[in-house]
Amino acid sequence: MDETDFWQLIDDTREGAQGDPVEHADLLVERLGERTPDEVIDFARLFEARLARAWRWDVWGAADLLLGGASEEGFEFFCCWLVGQGREVFEGALADPDELADLVPDFDEEDDGDAEELGDAAAQAYEQLTALPLPDLGIRTKTGEPSGDSIDFDNARTMAERFPRLWDRYGS
Repeated sequence: MDETDFWQLIDDTREGAQGDPVEHADLLVERLGERTPDEVIDFARLFEARLARAWRWDVWGAADLLLGGASEEGFEFFCCWLVGQGREVFEGALADPDELADLVPDFDEEDDGDAEELGDAAAQAYEQLTALPLPDLGIRTKTGEPSGDSIDFDNARTMAERFPRLWDRYGS
């Protein structure tokens, strides 16, 4: 599986789920279950590599504003959700996290920003195919300090300056 196939599978299953993150994960498990175990491992590597790229302080700051606060676990689930939104939203958010104000203009913290199940889809599909756990991918994600300069999420001035569009919409 290459990157184009990865994003196409993300998009197709998101559209099929009509944006519901749990249904999105279920459809993804189903579709991955039609692939070979090696393709599922490829998908998992691509997914984890995207999570590793998103594990940054500035992305966490945007998540904190969108969600009205984000613990480390909440940020992890946000990153899964961000990948699930597709390549355009994901890459746009990494280029400038404040762009999320325009990339997801209808963001609803009750329905969006949490896709824990999506992060487990490849492992579930692999186990269904092989009756074995997904092997260690050797990718360091979701552990340790995020990359970049840390941000004081509790400092309103810092957040307003760093994320002006998100602050206008979601800041307190």
